[in-house]
Amino acid sequence: MDRLQFFMPVRLVAGSDEIVTEIYSVDQALDFLQAWPVGRQGPVYRTTLKACTAAMIDQVTAEDARRSFMAFSRMTGLLSRDATIPPAPDPDAWMRPAAK
Repeated sequence: MDRLQFFMPVRLVAGSDEIVTEIYSVDQALDFLQAWPVGRQGPVYRTTLKACTAAMIDQVTAEDARRSFMAFSRMTGLLSRDATIPPAPDPDAWMRPAAK
């Protein structure tokens, strides 16, 4: 798997036509962000742009960039209602005995 590919795509719906666009990688997220209207480029946009740019140069993981892009998509109302959000890892899993 490409290091810039997302584990799961981010599903976006723009407008009332309900056509779903899937973003599969940091590259696609950056393309989407660079086409975003200048008048709507606020702090959440800038944070997401920085996260995706940092992923391109290995300062953060593609999944970190994906989480930031999902937050941006949710806050702008673009995240599809059927978007799958992978479960967060269980921080206490190491304390439980392994299943037999």
